[in-house]
Amino acid sequence: MRFVVSTLVIAALSFNPLFAVEKGEHRAAEAFRHAIEVQGLSPEMLQMGIEEFLELTPAKYREITGERLGFKNTMKLKAAQKSLKKELRKEDGISKGVYILLAILGLAWLAMGIKSNWSGSDWVVNLILTLLCWLPGFIHALVKMKDYYK
Repeated sequence: MRFVVSTLVIAALSFNPLFAVEKGEHRAAEAFRHAIEVQGLSPEMLQMGIEEFLELTPAKYREITGERLGFKNTMKLKAAQKSLKKELRKEDGISKGVYILLAILGLAWLAMGIKSNWSGSDWVVNLILTLLCWLPGFIHALVKMKDYYK
């Protein structure tokens, strides 16, 4: 039975377009799968996305399934949500402090490239601004920092 449930979770998350290519999204999908498997939560939770799972309460579960969750399963749900939130807070690549330090040193374009997996044009724009004069590149890096860190 556990094999069937884990296979369904893997299949559901593998074909879900919400969990596409990004490393962070892949890590979140793995954490979501792990949270459901470890806590032994119900199959109805397999169809949920990450955001919907994080917003799930016992009252919402009762609306969805028509069954009470119970104290033990409520605690399992809260533990799974807490571990998923913790996993989502982990940072990819470099920390915020290192990002700021690189921005001060004029290497913010490097940090932006690493954080965006060298896609997009933010790091190129920052490189040009940094080469023109350090201050515009530094300001651009601080403004764009909100895109990389939440």
